[in-house]
Amino acid sequence: MGAQEVREGFVRLYGAEPEGVWAAPGRVNLIGEHTDYNDGFVMPFALPHIAVAAVSRREDGLLRLHSADLDAGVAELRLDELTPESDDAWTAYPAGVVWALREAGHPVTGADVHLSSTVPSGAGLSSSAALEVVVALALNDLYELGLQRWQLARLCQRAENVYVGAPTGIMDQTASACCEAGHALFLDTRDLSQKQIPLDLAAEGLRLLVVDTQVTHAHSGGEYGKRRAGCEKGAALLGVDALRDIPYADLDAALARLGDEEEVRRLVRHVVTEDQRVEQVVALLESGGDTRAVGPVLTAGHASLRDDFQVSCPELDLVVDTALANGALGARMTGGGFGGSAIVLAEATDVETLTKAVEEAFAAADFKTPRVFEAVPAAGARRLS
Repeated sequence: MGAQEVREGFVRLYGAEPEGVWAAPGRVNLIGEHTDYNDGFVMPFALPHIAVAAVSRREDGLLRLHSADLDAGVAELRLDELTPESDDAWTAYPAGVVWALREAGHPVTGADVHLSSTVPSGAGLSSSAALEVVVALALNDLYELGLQRWQLARLCQRAENVYVGAPTGIMDQTASACCEAGHALFLDTRDLSQKQIPLDLAAEGLRLLVVDTQVTHAHSGGEYGKRRAGCEKGAALLGVDALRDIPYADLDAALARLGDEEEVRRLVRHVVTEDQRVEQVVALLESGGDTRAVGPVLTAGHASLRDDFQVSCPELDLVVDTALANGALGARMTGGGFGGSAIVLAEATDVETLTKAVEEAFAAADFKTPRVFEAVPAAGARRLS
């Protein structure tokens, strides 16, 4: 749904023109999984799939929310009644942003919002972050709050952590707010320093496919929180602020110090080696060498997520194994895990063969038909009109 359709939908709902229309994208993470809440490195890029919001201000303390994607009416919420973890519907994401802005002292007095999104929900592609960021950007513009993109991302993360109750890191919101077309975002999640890394796979005859397994995941589920708590325990046992502080060269010594804490050892090993993999990919892309060398790094990341972090699932493993068996340069799950999507780096000439092989493998395993599409680095959040 484009800007004009969302604008027209707003008019039908609320009887007046919106003050503007904004967009924020979903993201795919090239490398760097479960490192963001460990103060580590990530490397996402924005997808062409976007959440679009038409928005106007209100002065009566009322927040009205509507999604064109759902068969439901307008939700009406009082700003002074917004309470963390009080809403388990989709409205928690935009409402959480309003709550976070107001809690931070920003003078938001209400809004009418009409939304539509093409970011697949539950696919590990940050559909929730897109909803949060598009509302945050709209309110920042309309109320002239003067917040920088990284500040909006922080507030959106707080909305998801505290209001929604999902213990996610900062990557998704920062990617949606800050990515640039044609680039991957090398982000240090400790200090939020950013570097835009050119990523033009097509120029090298390559493609990056996203395979949505159609297995829905949920960040607010207990397993995600357990992994985060385990990482925090590992950092505490090793006497560091975060696992990012364990140098890759010192990993073996650090693991030995953890003794019989086998679960914590696995989590620590993944995070430290994953940070190293992000730095490897950055070095490969910046060197101007053969981008094909990124493939094995992606595959190593999947093995670590599957075996050490244990957040994969049969569908994700089937994508990776089938893709590699049919000529892919590399493949891994992307996102938080327990479902969602995988990415596959391949020669452009192999895309059709790989896609068919994955679809046939899913059919043979009696899994849902996967959704396969090419991922091209797109623009971050922006005002459309």
